[in-house]
Amino acid sequence: MATKSNIVIEQGTDFSLEVTVTQANGASFDLTNYTAASKLKKHWSSSISYALTANITDSSGGEVTISANNETSNSIIPGRYKYDIEVTSDSGSVTRVVEGIATVTPGIT
Repeated sequence: MATKSNIVIEQGTDFSLEVTVTQANGASFDLTNYTAASKLKKHWSSSISYALTANITDSSGGEVTISANNETSNSIIPGRYKYDIEVTSDSGSVTRVVEGIATVTPGIT
C-alpha cells in the first residue's frame, strides 16, 4: 500500500523532494533495477497531467527524488492536484509507493 504524503509546489520555482520508500516492516525498499515515475492530475481520469522528474537516488536505501525546474512548475496552473510516485522493476512489475495531494501555490514574481 502506498504511503500518503501531501506536498506543496511553489509555481515558478525549482522544486525537489526526496522520499525514502520503506517496506511494511520499516526496512528500506531495495530499488536496485527499478525506474521511477511521477505525475500530477486534477483527478484520476483527467486528460491533462504534469510529469515530474523522478529519479532513484539511492537504490539500496530506497530513495527516490521527484523534481520540477522553475519552467515546469511555472506551467502548472495553481490549485490542488492528486499525485503519485510509482516504481517499475526490470521485469515490469509496477508498485505505487507514494500518493497524496499536491498543492501548487501561485507565483507573483
